[in-house]
Amino acid sequence: MLDIGYALSRRFPDPPQTDYRRADVHALRHDLFCGDVYLADTKADRELSTAWGWVPVLDFAWALCDIVEQLARDPRGSRSATPQYADLDFTESTDRMLFERRFGWVDVEADWMPGHEPPLTFSHTELRREARDFLHDLIADLSDMHEDLAENPAIWDLQSRFPRVPEKR
Repeated sequence: MLDIGYALSRRFPDPPQTDYRRADVHALRHDLFCGDVYLADTKADRELSTAWGWVPVLDFAWALCDIVEQLARDPRGSRSATPQYADLDFTESTDRMLFERRFGWVDVEADWMPGHEPPLTFSHTELRREARDFLHDLIADLSDMHEDLAENPAIWDLQSRFPRVPEKR
C-alpha cells in the first residue's frame, strides 16, 4: 500500500508578507511551502524520502500528478510491455526521483538510494489515486494555515486539472 506524505520546514518559512491569494505559479511551485516529502510502501515497510528541508512540497505534489499522467501516455495502457520513463528533478540539487512504468506497475527509485536497494513498486492506478489525494489533502492543509490560498486561481486550476480519483468498488 502506498502512502505519500510531507513535513513543512521550520528552517525555511514562507515570507510573512506573502499574499497567498495572488501568489503566481512560480512562487507556488518554487518559493513557498518548503519541507520534505516521502513515498512509502507500508506493506514492505520501506520508504523513499528527502531530508533536506527545502523541497517545495506543493511543487512535488503538482509534479507527481504530472508524472503519473505522463506515464499513462501509451495507448495500450496497462497492457503495454514498453517501458515509460519520467523523472522528477529537485531544482536546488542534482538529485532526481526516477519512475518507470511497465504494464500496470511503476517502479520508483532515487539517485540518493543505495545501489543495492530495489525500487519501490506500486500499481499505476494506486499511484494516480494516491498522488491526487495527496495533492488535494495538501492544498486543504495549506489552506487551513493560509486561508487566502483557497482563493488563488492557480490553485483552482490545479485542483480542476487533477481531480480526485474515486476508488473502485
